[in-house]
Amino acid sequence: MKKRLLAALLAVVMVMALLSACTSPKDEKEVSGNNVSESQKEMTDITLNEVAHSIFYAPMYVAIEEGYFEEEGINLTLITGFGADKTMTAVLSGEADIGFMGSEASIYTYNEGANDYVVNFAQLTQRAGNFLVAREEMPDFSWDNLKGSTVLGGRKGGMPEMVFEYILKQNGIDPAADLEINQSIDFGSTAAAFSEGQGDFTIEFEPGATTLESEGKGYVAASLGEDSGYVPYTAYSAKQSFIEKNPDVIQQFVNALQKGMDYVQSHTPEEIAKTIEPQFPETDLDTITKIVTRYYDQDTWKDNLVFEESSFDLLQDILESAGELDSRAPYEDLITTEFAQKAAK
Repeated sequence: MKKRLLAALLAVVMVMALLSACTSPKDEKEVSGNNVSESQKEMTDITLNEVAHSIFYAPMYVAIEEGYFEEEGINLTLITGFGADKTMTAVLSGEADIGFMGSEASIYTYNEGANDYVVNFAQLTQRAGNFLVAREEMPDFSWDNLKGSTVLGGRKGGMPEMVFEYILKQNGIDPAADLEINQSIDFGSTAAAFSEGQGDFTIEFEPGATTLESEGKGYVAASLGEDSGYVPYTAYSAKQSFIEKNPDVIQQFVNALQKGMDYVQSHTPEEIAKTIEPQFPETDLDTITKIVTRYYDQDTWKDNLVFEESSFDLLQDILESAGELDSRAPYEDLITTEFAQKAAK
């Protein structure tokens, strides 16, 4: 009798355990009468292709690490394209929903006659992110110091090189006659080449500039971001068709970015660096902080994401100066500000 009673009790316990295991958190909330939590709302999958993974883009990584995209209902997949051409190709082919790159790529695509061309809907950085590095400290640096020197530059037609040449011309220096610009070294390899003795100066993004300084092999002499003015260096874009079909998703995406921008505006470089540290596991926190501080001090990030017409005009001035633009593209075709303006309110 006792054995039968024990067997019956065991059977009841097993059934209860199975029922408990089959009950999801959502079911439990429904049984208890609670509403579904924020984290259980329907999410939209979005693939974002970024031109590079850089501390230069800190507000975006803040938005990722602080969960702002999830708050807006977006499940974000971030892919690094390693070049504006590759990022643009991913967007045009549909491999990526949104591209993050220099907005000059959208001008080139538009001028080539693309039917479903790419439209910029949010601007992240308003300064160039590269620096001129010298072999010695130059507290009284003048751009005239580059005359007769050799500079490790960027590829022809790339934004780093075009901004550099634009600054030279603004300072009365002929890039072709007054100095030698070495454009034969791959992007990302110039710091190593400079540390091995090539060139008198080099144009470096971070962490290249800070790394050279920390190793005592170079010193930042000038910021191209400060001397070129407010250039719309990077922006978010998507095909016309995607924006037209998914305006709510674009708005949610921009809302999340704006939260990242707000965070950057209201926190110290030390706090920003700590927040984005997981995005850069190969870089120590002290270095991240130094880089964030350098970008912070030169007013790299806007307090909103609105892509102004004056910035677009300056960008096309730079492209024309570099000989890379046959005809200017209309602002109203390639830029929409409605999402950024709404997010900033």
